[in-house]
Amino acid sequence: MEHTGLYWRPVASVLHQAGFFISVVNAILTHQFSDNSLRKVKTDKADALKLASYALAYWDELKRYDQEDETRQQLKFQSRLYQRTLQSSTALRNGLISLLDQTFPNANQFFSSSPPAKDGHHKWIDFVERFWHKDCVAAVSLRSFAITLEKWCKRNGYRYSSSDAEYIHAQARNAVATLPKNDSTKLLIMQAVHTLNTIYESLQVIRGEMLRLASLLPEYEVVMAMQGAGRITGPQLMAEIGGVRRFTHKGALVAFAGVDAPPFQSGDFEAKSRHMSKRGSSRLRRTLFLVCGMSLCRADPNDPVFCFMDKKRTEGKHFYVYMVAGAAKFLRIYYARVKQYLNHLEDAPLTALLT
Repeated sequence: MEHTGLYWRPVASVLHQAGFFISVVNAILTHQFSDNSLRKVKTDKADALKLASYALAYWDELKRYDQEDETRQQLKFQSRLYQRTLQSSTALRNGLISLLDQTFPNANQFFSSSPPAKDGHHKWIDFVERFWHKDCVAAVSLRSFAITLEKWCKRNGYRYSSSDAEYIHAQARNAVATLPKNDSTKLLIMQAVHTLNTIYESLQVIRGEMLRLASLLPEYEVVMAMQGAGRITGPQLMAEIGGVRRFTHKGALVAFAGVDAPPFQSGDFEAKSRHMSKRGSSRLRRTLFLVCGMSLCRADPNDPVFCFMDKKRTEGKHFYVYMVAGAAKFLRIYYARVKQYLNHLEDAPLTALLT
């Protein structure tokens, strides 16, 4: 059967439990398989015949479907939910900033970027919930605003700074608001803030659940010890890659991510520069891009991925070229370390029994 979305999963699960031989293949393979016909026919009957012909032609090469354990499935679903929720938060955040440009310009830049609070809230978003219009600050004296801001910071668990109070007050006095300070404008800001905070609270819960599920997997300690694998990217890597033993070699994992560059050769011609295939998981590629970006930021000379990317960078390679090369390098290291660790776990009980 074809691996398309989640439609195949319940059918494969039932047939697998019933003892049937199941093989789930990439839809690209069956789509490109020739049905020996010049006519382009698309019906359920034609698709069934094409799948049957593909199975007969490649019967010796088909791999048996092994059902993933529940923890890996749940982690993958949580990772996908996190990415969809994160996209929603980005849209809502941009919408709130657009509104603030008309009530309190640059309010989203008053505080330096810092990790979110325990509930997932951001300081500037909670700030505009209290000071939603520039007149909320500009209409009072600096001393009065500083006292109010200090009380607000203590009540919400944020750090207070007198320099922040002076800067915000000066910005409010110089700002120009295009929307008036009335109940209708306040309702717009409050609704946007409450919706965005709800999304951020959900993201915080999902992050915690992803980390909990990932900690149940045997390779958790190995993956989290790798450079660039943080509390978010680490569980995402384990969710999108799954069990490494389903890949026959490290090149198969690189191809699964779509960061490989297949050869292109015909006769005496052989292409020297090839684009990556992108025939794999786009979600995994996105996570790898974040991992390699963090490796560049940390610039650890003991990190082999950073050293490899830095070498490509000094050679004058384009940014995307050495980022893709770094992603492939990271996957090869990931495959080797995780598989070696899993093999060690299997050999440990046998060694203890023999000794």
